[in-house]
Amino acid sequence: MLQLLLERWHGDPGGAYQRWFLWEERLKNFRGIRRGLSLVIEEIRSDTFGRQYRNSSLETVVRSIAEQRPLFRGADHAFLWKPKLRIPDIYENRSNQLAFADFLDQCACGDREDELVAAIHRLDARNIKGLGPATANLLYFLHPTLAPPCNTAIAKGYGLLTGIRVPLGKWTAYLAMRAGMIRLTERYRNFLSNDLGAVASFLYDVGSGRYPAPPLDTLALGDAHRAWKTALEAALEASAAAAPLPGADEDLTHTEVQGWLRDIGRALGYRTWIASNDRSRPFAGGRLGDGCVSELPGVLRDGPGADAIRLIDVLWLDPNVSEVRAAFEVEHSTSIYSGIVRLLDLAFGAGAGTAHGLYLVAPDAREAEVRAQLARPAFKRVGDLAVRFIPYAELLAHREPMSRFGSGLKAIEAISRRL
Repeated sequence: MLQLLLERWHGDPGGAYQRWFLWEERLKNFRGIRRGLSLVIEEIRSDTFGRQYRNSSLETVVRSIAEQRPLFRGADHAFLWKPKLRIPDIYENRSNQLAFADFLDQCACGDREDELVAAIHRLDARNIKGLGPATANLLYFLHPTLAPPCNTAIAKGYGLLTGIRVPLGKWTAYLAMRAGMIRLTERYRNFLSNDLGAVASFLYDVGSGRYPAPPLDTLALGDAHRAWKTALEAALEASAAAAPLPGADEDLTHTEVQGWLRDIGRALGYRTWIASNDRSRPFAGGRLGDGCVSELPGVLRDGPGADAIRLIDVLWLDPNVSEVRAAFEVEHSTSIYSGIVRLLDLAFGAGAGTAHGLYLVAPDAREAEVRAQLARPAFKRVGDLAVRFIPYAELLAHREPMSRFGSGLKAIEAISRRL
């Protein structure tokens, strides 16, 4: 029965597997979140983190995780300061704050299962109020094959499939559930990935009520199983009727805007680069990466931050020298935070001194959100980079004239706005 459910889950266009786990932007967020956690550790240890969650580097990271819906909806709630309960006690208690930084550092530096589990036990032994397994959502982006995400729906889904209740808030219960999730992954390896986000998203869909859980007694036959199969088919039919693929419109628009920028860059005489994980997307009767360079210049390919630079949506490269003339991050509905981090990696990493224009491209309605993100203390260095904002409406209205009559970066700068 569980195998049947996994098969149907794979094919459900509205389920978390297709909607989140296979979502290209999910992979783009890992480096940005890891970099953000490094900043949290650095600020706590240098005593510049402050005593508040609001506008902190931790809030910036956690909000970028919470934006990855549906699985991480509400992930930021556990870190909001609740003064009456004095939880989580990492803002006013300096000792606990340092212990939290040590925990994150140990998890970031270790790459073995025993190191991760030992770090969890050390944190648990300190009994820091309010700092429970919700923190595992941070660990997942450090070690996706070792630390599964954790929330109410995931724990409930695990209980429905196994009959084991998982008490939220206890690290010991999380570790036990984690072991069970790994066993489930090993048993159904044809359907689940070593990336524990897969099994977590499956449990999430069961726990959130998207699918009915099969009867616990998998050996039983008869009315109970027939009733479950009928309910499962009804749930899947409702999902397909409601939305063929939630997020598909957003992805199409994102691809269209990348295509526009690709074509404008080529018309202006630049060599163009498309994010390495977007090249094969269908566009204009071909592929998005058609006619684009397949390798970055050596200074970008081999330098620090190269993995992030490869994921920048569009780069315009000088046809004569190894310089980035312009870099574009398209943020239709995804986390603005990760796009900013990739531009920072270009400006201060492998591409230091080679990038001439940095642009965030988004719907007009997101301009305020973009400005709010850049105003965060975590991005205080961005002010020196002259990052500019290009609203969709301006790009749509002027892309053809720019391609026909434009020269250099003057046209693109004319339709952009200083941030």
